[in-house]
Amino acid sequence: MTLSFGTRLRSAMDERGPLCVGIDPHAALLDSWGLTDDIAGLERFTFTVVEALAGTVAVFKPQAAFFERFGSRGVAVLERAVADLRAAGGLVVMDAKRGDIGSTMAAYAEAFLRKDSPLFSDALTVSPYLGYGSLKPAVDLARESGAGLFVLALTSNPEGAEVQRAVREDGRTIGATMLAHLAEENAGESPMGSFGAVVGATLGDLSSFDLDINGPLLAPGIGAQGATPADLPAVFGAAVRNVVPNVSRGVLRHGPDVSALRASADRYADEIRAAVDA
Repeated sequence: MTLSFGTRLRSAMDERGPLCVGIDPHAALLDSWGLTDDIAGLERFTFTVVEALAGTVAVFKPQAAFFERFGSRGVAVLERAVADLRAAGGLVVMDAKRGDIGSTMAAYAEAFLRKDSPLFSDALTVSPYLGYGSLKPAVDLARESGAGLFVLALTSNPEGAEVQRAVREDGRTIGATMLAHLAEENAGESPMGSFGAVVGATLGDLSSFDLDINGPLLAPGIGAQGATPADLPAVFGAAVRNVVPNVSRGVLRHGPDVSALRASADRYADEIRAAVDA
């Protein structure tokens, strides 16, 4: 029987530390590594990160768009990276932010959440802004496959507020509504559910939102975007132990030196653990 994503995530975070490293091979980062913005550069970048971190970091978040821009050859690199990361014990959250309705949403889910898919990932980021119910094909397949979802709820980009903090007729914001749906998905699960929210670490005081969804909170924004590990308790309050803090440029800028990448990831993991356990 396949263990749920929530169970596997809790175990990985307890063992390796609560850190998610984003894998974002955009052109500027490839250039800073002295690499060309082509398949050769993409491969060198990606598999250097895999070599440096796959055996020690709990969670990885490859951004699918930076691989898709190279067409089928880029997707092939992504497939290999996902397989290598998972084989080394890392969990993969595919950052694809898929969102649609009906059979199209089902097809997106099958691409990343069906066990025999070349891109099968431990979890997938999804957008609920065609209505939370539109995510049902992904929710159902995630449950069947022992995978998880991270639903965009309170994102750190300034534009997000015009939708996520809009108030419904019942007085709840859209973001709060998404959190409530996720709490329902995770009800009764132990040690935590598999259906998480994306909540920006740069958002400051979120005490007006109920972040206790009994599921993981993927928290981008640490490092280059300005948030620090020390900020996590103030932002997430009592839910901080379920936070999966994502760091991308803060770690990746130390490449292509494998030792420097590993040292940076270790340092962030230690700082996050200290902040969460304080």
